[in-house]
Amino acid sequence: METTTKGKAAKTAQATFAAGCFWGVEETFRAIPGVLDTEVGYTGGTTKAPTYRDVCSGSTGHAEAVRVTFDPARVPYAKLLDVFWENHDPTTPNRQGPDVGDQYRSAIFFHDKAQEREALASRERAQAGRKRPIVTQIVPAAPFARAEEYHQRYLEKRGMASCHIK
Repeated sequence: METTTKGKAAKTAQATFAAGCFWGVEETFRAIPGVLDTEVGYTGGTTKAPTYRDVCSGSTGHAEAVRVTFDPARVPYAKLLDVFWENHDPTTPNRQGPDVGDQYRSAIFFHDKAQEREALASRERAQAGRKRPIVTQIVPAAPFARAEEYHQRYLEKRGMASCHIK
């Protein structure tokens, strides 16, 4: 994929992460310099065009996920992986905070073999020093169904910086 920046073509890449409710995950990635766009949606399941209601039912196998479009010359994939590990608990299966269900699982959906290698190596580094094992799935990117428009940039539209309960 290429985008044009000041008359020059810039190569872009995509990364897809699931780390709980996609609203906060999206906001975290949007704040990284070099991230060009984010979309929230559903991936990793069996239904072709799932809705939020379908995914919340637990019957589709989808995870709430964020697809990140980034400029690898400005932000390497390794940095995105670091942000992923730092911003959720990868040791809790199917749960992040108060959100429970397989749609809230921790997963990295890799788009090519290089991303797979980097994700696996980053998981090993992230595991170092943790008492509980990381349960994050590292699996090939599956079809991504864009979530309903009201979910896109949800926190930004409401002037919220985070959806974390404090």
